[in-house]
Formats: sequence, structure tokens, C-alpha cells
Amino acid sequence: MLTINGLTVRLGGRTILDRATAAVPPGARVGLIGRNGAGKSTLMKAMIGELEGDEGSIEMPRRTRLGYIAQEAPHGSATPLETVLAADVERLELLQESENCEDPDRLGDVYERLIAIDAYTAPSRASRILIGLGFDEEMQQRPLDSFSGGWKMRVALGALLFSQPDVLLLDEPSNHLDLEATLWLENFLKAYPATLVVISHERDLLNNVVDHILHLQGGKLTLYPGAYDSFERQRAERATQLAAAKAAQDAQRARLQDYVARNSARASTARQAQSRAKMLEKMQPITALIEDPSLSFDFPDPAELKPPLITLDLAAVGYAADKPVLSRLNLRIDPDDRVALLGRNGNGKTTLARLLAAQLPPMEGEMFSSGQMKVGYFTQYQVEELSSEDTPLEHMTRTMKDKTPGAVRAQLGRFGFSGPRATQQVGKLSGGERARLALALITYEAPHILILDEPTNHLDVDAREALVQALNDYTGAVILISHDRHMVELTADRLVLVDGGTARNYDGSMEDYIDFVLGRNQPKGDDRPRPSKKDRQAAAADAREEAKRVKAEMAAAEKEVARLTARCEKLDAALIDPAGASGEFARIPAGELARLRGEAGQELEAAEASWLELGEQLEALA
Repeated sequence: MLTINGLTVRLGGRTILDRATAAVPPGARVGLIGRNGAGKSTLMKAMIGELEGDEGSIEMPRRTRLGYIAQEAPHGSATPLETVLAADVERLELLQESENCEDPDRLGDVYERLIAIDAYTAPSRASRILIGLGFDEEMQQRPLDSFSGGWKMRVALGALLFSQPDVLLLDEPSNHLDLEATLWLENFLKAYPATLVVISHERDLLNNVVDHILHLQGGKLTLYPGAYDSFERQRAERATQLAAAKAAQDAQRARLQDYVARNSARASTARQAQSRAKMLEKMQPITALIEDPSLSFDFPDPAELKPPLITLDLAAVGYAADKPVLSRLNLRIDPDDRVALLGRNGNGKTTLARLLAAQLPPMEGEMFSSGQMKVGYFTQYQVEELSSEDTPLEHMTRTMKDKTPGAVRAQLGRFGFSGPRATQQVGKLSGGERARLALALITYEAPHILILDEPTNHLDVDAREALVQALNDYTGAVILISHDRHMVELTADRLVLVDGGTARNYDGSMEDYIDFVLGRNQPKGDDRPRPSKKDRQAAAADAREEAKRVKAEMAAAEKEVARLTARCEKLDAALIDPAGASGEFARIPAGELARLRGEAGQELEAAEASWLELGEQLEALA
């Protein structure tokens, strides 16, 4: 059990955690949530010992292995596969010891432990994790330094998942992932066999993975059973009860104050008035849930324009001459469109967004747009490029240099930067507040089309809900790239799949697309010409012949797996008890047995991989 006992943490004179207390049951999957700046990451750092509490403690069973991603991404000449394999330190140490150990008894113990931790299948397990996170076989063999920071953080996540700690701590694990990798991660975490604590603002992940919600608010912790929707219901009920209690207390306070005011001066009632005054002093105020200005999003509505806003006619776009990233683009964007761009990272979603924002010219074909059209284009780079020394007011004044101070203040107010918040340095703002400022800066001209590339990365759950509401109230067009499928489902009414070097309308729903990504469905709206009956019959005959061949190879591969499995078991028994070994392994030195076991393990892994590949071929043919 992970137990937090009265933990208090102060940073820079500010109390972040105030006697926080909670007990996480063994094997629980816990979603740690709270508003931006509430102290979630601080609590997680205290869990791993990176921060020491001023008071209280965090307790867990001895020898508990904690897993947490470091802030610094891995780098160097090692490959992603090598980096992930290196995360299992015990496996590496045992393999090295098996090569150098000369004590037969110790060598037997080493091999017994290697078998217990499934060491010989580690490369295939590591590869499957990396594939789920978006690394194909070629990418798995490239040096780390050839990847961007986001992809390096994926490697760090893969290494952590591979190490299988007793308590897995994840802080916003989906921030560097696309929708497809997020879906894979969600399924992986569902099956995780140990305790999980995850900081996430992904509503779907919190609903589909966790079985407890640990809510951090005002420095205090409250553990709720159930997933996120259950927590929301419980919180709403608590808010209703809190409001009723506050109303009752306010009424009682008013009555007491009135009595004291009317009776303090009269000798006959002065003692009773004094008693009621003491009651007022001792009355603990009930604080109602307050409106948080960080939930403020209000996009100005654009002037009306005739459709279409943008038309792409066989357009191509890219960065190098004669090497388009996307081609054969035929899209139309109307003033009331709500479009979500789907597809894996690297397929060209951002490239298409930049074409629509006129940041990239078409390399081929035509792009038509209204001369009066204004575009608001949001990216994470804009958030990162905000000057930390300046205030929101200074940023907005520079952007709206021809506008009055009142107009500048009004635009900031639309996004929650009123009063002193407008004059606070950007460097002291949370990630969510900086994202709101960037949105305020790109929308001051009331754009006709909003293009938002991952706008939710720094927003908590409540802020995301407020953004969804603001987008639904906005009267212009919206182009959305997001791995938050809850936002996509509530905002977009049209899906465009960016894949295979082009973009086309996806006629299915978001659920259909999720099924497709997870291999449970095929995408709808395939407008390729249907083959003739004769062609279909010929293809079916070829498929039957191919299936017959694959089945025969599978049968042979299955026999080989069985043979090698039996050989490995005999070698394991001989390594554990050399004196009791019989048959072909009798009286063989332990070092030679170890070598034979290593070779047999590699052969078995290759045979299993071949059998699995043949199974996938047979499934595809079916």
C-alpha cells in the first residue's frame, strides 16, 4: 500500500501540499487530478524522493520499485531498442554475470532467475512496446540523437513501461503521443499488473484505465472510488451539499449579527449578545466553490463571409522541391465547418494545417481562399516562444498596437486575464495560462477560421471542457488536431484522415476510427473502384492457395517451437541441477550448458517470431 501521511510541502514560501493524506490500495489504478498549479507534479516528485516534505511522510513496503520518467529525455548513439532493453537493469546484470561466472552453483541460480523474469523474450517485448508508441522496425535501429525531443520522450516512456516497476508513476504520459499511440498506451495500462498512479487530463484515459481518482485541491487530497465520470458525479453532489451548507451558515450568521447589533447596548440582553458574538468568532466559514478565471475562453465571432473559405484542387504541399509530403489534396472548408484531422504523427497533419493557414504555398495544384479571410493558427511553439519577462498586457499591447488600451484589456479579459492577472510576468504563469494567452493573441482580429494544433497539452480537465464550450459557441470554422478524443467527439462534425501521402474525408464516426486503429474495424468511405466478379473469384482462389501454403509453414513452425521449448526446458533443468542431468546434457560443463541454453533461447525466439508472423499473414488472408 502507498500511504501519504499528513504531507506538507512548501516551495518558495508557498504551501503546495498542506497535511495531505491518502492511502492507495495495492494494485490500484489511480488518476491523480487537480487544477493546473495545484501541486500534482510536486506530489509525484515527493513520492520518488526528489522532494522532501516539510512535514509528514510517504510510506510503502520495503523494496518497492518505483518507476518515473526523468525530466531529461534520453540521448546518445544508442538505439531506441537498446535504450528500452537497458531499462531492465536486473536482466542486463544477470546476462553479464552468466557470461563471466565460473561457479556452477551460482550459474544455475543466475539461469533460474533469467528464466523467471522471462529474459530471453525481452527483445520482442521491447519491440512490441516501441511499435505501439509509433516506432517501426527501421526507427527502432536509429540512434537516439536522430530523433526530436518528443520522440525521445516516447523512448523514455517505452523504457519505463518495459521495466515494469511495482508502482508506475506517469505524469501526463500522452503529451508527446498522437491519438493512435494514446489508444495503445491506454490498452497497455489497462493490463498493467501492478499499482499505477497517473497524472492525466485525458478524460477518456481516466474513464477507461483508472479505478480511483485522487483529487488534489487546496493542498488536500481526497480519494474517490471509480473512474472520472463517477468522480464528477460525486463532486457535483458535494458541491450541491456545500452550497446548501454555506447558504444555511450565511443565514445563521446574519441572524446572529442582527441579534448582536440590536442587543449589545441593552444591559438586560448584553450577556446574550456577547455570547452570540463569541459564536460568530468561532464559526468556521464554509467556502463555496469559486469561479476560476483560468477557465475563461471566449473567441470573438468573425464577420460573415460567403462559402467556401478555402478550396484545395489537386494540391500538393511539402518542404523540399519535388518531394511533397501530401499530394492529390481535394478539400473544401466552409464557414461553419468543424473538422478534425486524424492520422499518426509524421503523416502530415501539421503540414496540411500550415497549408490551410497559408504558411506553406501549394507545390502543385490550386488553393483558393477569400481575400478577406482571417486565420487564427495555434501551435505549441507559440506558447514556448512567449517572452517570460513580459506580461500578458505587454504581449497583447504589442500585438494590438493600433488599438486602444480598453480594447487590449477587453481581449485579455475574454481569456481570464483581468486586473492583476494581466500584469503578472509570463514566466510565473502555468502552462495552461500561457496556452490561453497564446489563444488570446491569435484571435484578437476575430478570425474566420481557427486552426488548433494540439491546443490541450497544458490544459487540465476543467479547462478542456471550457475550451470545448467556447469552440461550440464560436461561429467561425474550426480545424482541430488533437489526441484528446473527448474534445474531438464533442467539437468536430467532420473527420479527415491524413494518411498515405494524402488527406481524404473519413465517413465513419470517431468510434469507427478507434476500432480501425485497434484492428477491430476497417475505415469506411473507401471510394476505390470495386473489382469485377471474375477478378474477385481469381483473387479468392489465389488467397486460398496462399492460405494453404501459410498453414503448412505454420504447422512446421509450431513443431519447431515445441522442439526448441522442450530443449530449453531440458537445458534449464541441467543448469539448475548439473549432477542430475541425463541424456545428451549429462556430464557437460556448466559453461557449455550456458552457451547451449543461450543459443536455444535465441532459436526459440526466432521460431516464435516466425510462427507469429505466419499467423498474422493467415489472419490477413482470412
